[in-house]
Amino acid sequence: MFTGLVTAIGTVRETRPTGGGLELTIDCPYPDLSLGESVAVDGACLTVAAVAAGGFTVHVVRTSLDRTRFGELRAGARVNLERALTAGDRLGGHLVQGHVDGVGAVARVVAREDGRLLDIEAPPEVARVSVPLGSVTVDGVSLTVNAVPASGTIQISLIPFTLEHTTLADRRPGDRVHLEADAIGKYVDALLRRGARESGKGEQS
Repeated sequence: MFTGLVTAIGTVRETRPTGGGLELTIDCPYPDLSLGESVAVDGACLTVAAVAAGGFTVHVVRTSLDRTRFGELRAGARVNLERALTAGDRLGGHLVQGHVDGVGAVARVVAREDGRLLDIEAPPEVARVSVPLGSVTVDGVSLTVNAVPASGTIQISLIPFTLEHTTLADRRPGDRVHLEADAIGKYVDALLRRGARESGKGEQS
């Protein structure tokens, strides 16, 4: 479990295809990582498979590659990092599972005096549970949905602190981003859809 508060920006040192998956070695400032520890890399929960001086290695399985843009990463790419919550940590963002629900695309970037607005085209599984002032995770960053300017599009507002301490300042129109919808919204959506299916079955019997 994570909060979506990025604690470091890592740099991809190396990418290595392994069978159907991919190994990523990432340079980072964490001094005390342990084997088997969970780290959110651009919002995806991955397991530390090896620890090296100044970094760590993770294995991205095929199912994760299919749901993320990790296959597009190259050496030198910057990624947002967050270590898993421990008991007693402050929940400063929102409850983030580290499960990427889909990949969105930046449609528009608008600079403002006090920050920046990003319009993101979101896949249906994210768009249908995103509401104004609700929560969404973008590349591992806990954010508030500023508005829903069009069907299938969500807008987020980035303050100077977020622009300075995450990779979201690098995002431009056309860039792809990892999205995780709010967990509560996903559960409510799933329960309502299940109820509708079961109700439909009952009416047909």
